[in-house]
Amino acid sequence: MRTVLGEISAKEFLTDYWQQKPLLVRAAIPGFNPPIDGDELAGLALEDEVESRLIIGHDWQLEQGPFDAERFSRLPSTDWTLLVQAVDLWVPEVAELLGQFDFLPSWRVDDIMVSYAADGGSVGPHFDYYDVFLLQGHGTRRWQIGQHCNEHTPLTDNPGLKILAEFEPVDEWVLEPGDMLYLPPQIAHHGVAVGDCTTFSIGFRSPAATEMLDDLATELLSRGGSPRYLTDPPLTPDLASGPIPASYVRQVKKLILEALDDDQLLAEWFAQFMTVPKYPMLVDETGEQRSASVRNNDGSISHFDNGFKR
Repeated sequence: MRTVLGEISAKEFLTDYWQQKPLLVRAAIPGFNPPIDGDELAGLALEDEVESRLIIGHDWQLEQGPFDAERFSRLPSTDWTLLVQAVDLWVPEVAELLGQFDFLPSWRVDDIMVSYAADGGSVGPHFDYYDVFLLQGHGTRRWQIGQHCNEHTPLTDNPGLKILAEFEPVDEWVLEPGDMLYLPPQIAHHGVAVGDCTTFSIGFRSPAATEMLDDLATELLSRGGSPRYLTDPPLTPDLASGPIPASYVRQVKKLILEALDDDQLLAEWFAQFMTVPKYPMLVDETGEQRSASVRNNDGSISHFDNGFKR
């Protein structure tokens, strides 16, 4: 049976493409009728609760929403893009698109960002640290992909946007309605609207280690329990006046790793961490639900919804 991956099976995609290399799927959703258009997207961008941005011109000037209707009347005829985050929270028909990606864990989903771009509109050449499926709505967009990037890749001096200082395209496609491009993390890409168009970006969570450690530390403190304390490595008088020796660093590392040596605690914390809504203050208003299950050491299963154990 044909899926959003085209002729490729879910198993083949996860084995050969996921977090490894891009994939272009023509007619991923045949006859795709976008569930939201540019006017409706602009309407969402007027709301205080909705995260939105405008990126204007070839120098990619950034403006943060919410906007007023008069701002849209003053936009140029070309070279601008409106981006609205988490449209799946506000438009049920957009949320239904997530069902096309049931070959991936639902708790990995971040959100569906929708963009509307006038002819020539672009957010500039950039890269992300997360996986994304770029589903073309109405109109067409030219996508170029380039080099593999990392934290050392040079960026331009553009406040609020991480635009690549150098972009080296290695492939290019024009996507039409229903076409989809999958991009793994750290692949440079650049999309430019060919005429007015909309694009649906289905992104997947990829938290940084520092972000996870910060949240995990809070969880460990909230659980209480018997604290572990640093003990000295073997000392000599010379160490009293010198720099902190490497043996102390090894002791600190050992202490921290011992504190983390609890698979059940890590499993429960991780399930909670990955199911906390992206916009917690909007859960009551939007009805957003995220869930995950973990297997306990005794073989039983605990279920987590929106970060709370049930």
